[in-house]
Amino acid sequence: MFEQLINRSRISTEWQKIPWHDPDFSQRMLGEHLAQDHDAASRRMSIIDRHVAWIHHKALGEKPSTVLDLGCGPGFYADRLSRLGHTVTGIDISPASIDYARQHYTGTFILGDVITHDLGTGYDLAMMVYGELNAFAPDAAASIINRAYDALKPGGQLLLEVHTQDIIKHIGEEPATWHTAPSGLFSAQPYLCLSESVFDNDRSLSHYYVFDAASGAMTHYLAMHQAYTDDAYRNLLRRFERVEFYPSLAGEGADTGQDHLFVILASR
Repeated sequence: MFEQLINRSRISTEWQKIPWHDPDFSQRMLGEHLAQDHDAASRRMSIIDRHVAWIHHKALGEKPSTVLDLGCGPGFYADRLSRLGHTVTGIDISPASIDYARQHYTGTFILGDVITHDLGTGYDLAMMVYGELNAFAPDAAASIINRAYDALKPGGQLLLEVHTQDIIKHIGEEPATWHTAPSGLFSAQPYLCLSESVFDNDRSLSHYYVFDAASGAMTHYLAMHQAYTDDAYRNLLRRFERVEFYPSLAGEGADTGQDHLFVILASR
């Protein structure tokens, strides 16, 4: 165990993600989504309300529309858009999130991978928020954008909320830290988590070494995020006729404490 930790490699040539698809992990993650004392997994509901109002007005023109929510999580955005008269299809790889959305909200919620699952066609808007695009390798991100383009009707729009280049670099340069928990995201049992990050080749790599308090067994998790310049985002969206940048989903001048994210609205 300690030899594995001492001889660890901080750089990975293979893109890796947290196992959101794992049933147990996704169930623990659902608790983080539902929490209203932080914005670590999903935003607090008051912020989501402001975001949905902006999407309804700016992207959808307050007209009933068909919406594809890529990485919909537990359905918070989809539910609010549905209540405003839109027809929403959400897709997510997390079984617990999709189960929650199906149990609590109207609409279509699909358990599937946004890279491989059939997305359908004829949407007025496709959306992916909260920096989710940056959690995919560049080739996968390009595939998602191209698949979203194909799912849109002529004149349809793709809304992306993405990370700034600076915040990805900042994530990769954060100092090493540790914490203990009686239970939490990484385990239902007491554990110790050591974390460290590195920035390499325009990517942040966040390592989490989780030690089970009872057995001492270690599990390693790695979350990676890709940084892009504004021009690199435009290149990803080169199939679209018009690409516009906005400072926030909460509207011009809004202070949500999340200026590390901005919005791209691309029209087919």
